Amino acid sequence: MITSLIITFRETLEAALIVGVVLGYLSRIGKSNLRKFAWFGVLTGILVSLFGALLFTQLMGGFTGQAEKIFEGITMTIGAILIITLILWMMKQSNYIRRLEEKIDSSIQRVPRWRIFALVFVSVLREGIETVIFLGSTSLLSAENSLIGAVLGIIFALILGVLLYIGAIRIDLKKFFAFTTIFLIFVAAGLIAYGIHEFQEAGVIPIIIDHIYDINPIFDENGVFGGILKGLFGYNGNPSLIEMIVYWMFLIGGGYLFLRFSNQLKGKGERKIENNQTQTSEVKEKV
Repeated sequence: MITSLIITFRETLEAALIVGVVLGYLSRIGKSNLRKFAWFGVLTGILVSLFGALLFTQLMGGFTGQAEKIFEGITMTIGAILIITLILWMMKQSNYIRRLEEKIDSSIQRVPRWRIFALVFVSVLREGIETVIFLGSTSLLSAENSLIGAVLGIIFALILGVLLYIGAIRIDLKKFFAFTTIFLIFVAAGLIAYGIHEFQEAGVIPIIIDHIYDINPIFDENGVFGGILKGLFGYNGNPSLIEMIVYWMFLIGGGYLFLRFSNQLKGKGERKIENNQTQTSEVKEKV
């Protein structure tokens, strides 16, 4: 339930922030008449995402035996890769709101109605499809990743998005997304390792060493706390050799990307401060 809640909360909040920026910017530049096309994009994006969720659910129940294991392995692998690509995408979006406003401005100058619609539709659809894949892959880890958690995450994110839009509250979004990114790195590592496990059960990937260690007698993956960790991060008390190697490679790689992203932002902030100080000094010298 916790994993489902955090995933839908994060993805819905991202979509809500994008929609909020679009609506706010249109109002600020006196183009409120175009807001209906943004709302149409939101509605269409949600409907297509729901159709994708239905299709995905039908596919999940349409396989048995080896085909089912392969499908589950593919689903988990795609979910893990999506999380890492999301982190890579974030590394290039330090000025995301400014770039988004430039896109809106460009949309208005060219083909107002459909470009505004397309911008919002694609943004909402992207978050929706990512959510469907994330939830589908994590639900294969544990039945505890329930629909209730997913719905609560959406509701909380929408409430927070509205409060941020009207200026009722302020939160440090950088810290929020940093925390959830770290959380999702662990989720991604668990997904990719469990995907390997499914491929091995299907006979697609060799096992080599079945259990590199077994700590289930001490920390049972089917116990209360172990079950929570399995549902959240794909914890496995007796992984195979390849599972363990892939897990740590993914975890270390994701951590490296996150630290690199954080250092880039810090470096940009320091350079900005230095530039401002230099400009101030030059002004003082002229005076």
